[in-house]
Amino acid sequence: MASSDSEIAKEFRFFRVYKDGRVELFEPDCEKIPPSDDPTTGVRSKDVVISSEPPVSARIFIPYEPQNPNQKKLPLLFYVHGGGFCRRSAFGPRYHNFCSVVSAQANAIVVSVEYGLFPDRPIPACYEDSWAALNWVASHAGGNGPEPWLNDHAHFGRVFIGGGSAGGNIAHTLAFRVRSIGLPCVKLVGVIMVHPFFGGTSPEEDATWLYMCPTNAGLQDPRLKPPGEDLARLGCERVLIFVAEKDFLKPVAMNYYEDLKKSGWKGTVELVETHGEGHGFYFDNLKCEKAVELINKFVSFVTQL
Repeated sequence: MASSDSEIAKEFRFFRVYKDGRVELFEPDCEKIPPSDDPTTGVRSKDVVISSEPPVSARIFIPYEPQNPNQKKLPLLFYVHGGGFCRRSAFGPRYHNFCSVVSAQANAIVVSVEYGLFPDRPIPACYEDSWAALNWVASHAGGNGPEPWLNDHAHFGRVFIGGGSAGGNIAHTLAFRVRSIGLPCVKLVGVIMVHPFFGGTSPEEDATWLYMCPTNAGLQDPRLKPPGEDLARLGCERVLIFVAEKDFLKPVAMNYYEDLKKSGWKGTVELVETHGEGHGFYFDNLKCEKAVELINKFVSFVTQL
């Protein structure tokens, strides 16, 4: 008979759990690349430590030179990466390259948060770390925070939150907290969700999130399935939601869009669909036609006055 340390108790999309409690991720550790001065995009980046315990950090992107010399302050995008709450990194090539392109084209500062992942740090670490990082960003609004790039160049009246997949889900919770808890001296203008995850995709997907969050409140947990009263209290003026025709998460993103419109929230929401593509397709080639269309729309949302 096999020993308990090799017997599988549960298996999910991204990992399996053994009877002795070990968790094995199916995807190896994400490749990470260092920050850099990128002559291709004209964007420089640096890494900052936000908290040592718990460990929270971020990569900041800023254009070498503002495209408009009369524009003294730049809009700020707080970006939350995806990966099913258990994979990937803000320091990986896919998110580094995406944020660099957005920073260049939007002439904006991007702060990409590196948050705790299951199993080392189960949910709600992803939400709490991201909220801590957003508050760290806000601590610069008076011009005396620890990071000079934010003190000197960020426009705290033009802040955006963006995220893809799991990051889109986290972005919702952050926007709700901005209204319900507050983010002093910061105006959150808009939220961008690209192919966001929410509950209701399938029983398997729901079970995965619930397992990763031992303190969950069941299938009606507001982080998994936001209720109408939470949607009505989003702390921003505009929301942009991207869906992809072949994405298995499209139905829950559509539901979020419809529920937001019916919630009584006073802002404006827009839905953009990419036909013929699947989940996260744009990361495969940021220069392909449909990825360029998505990025252009993403950027225009940030630059719109």
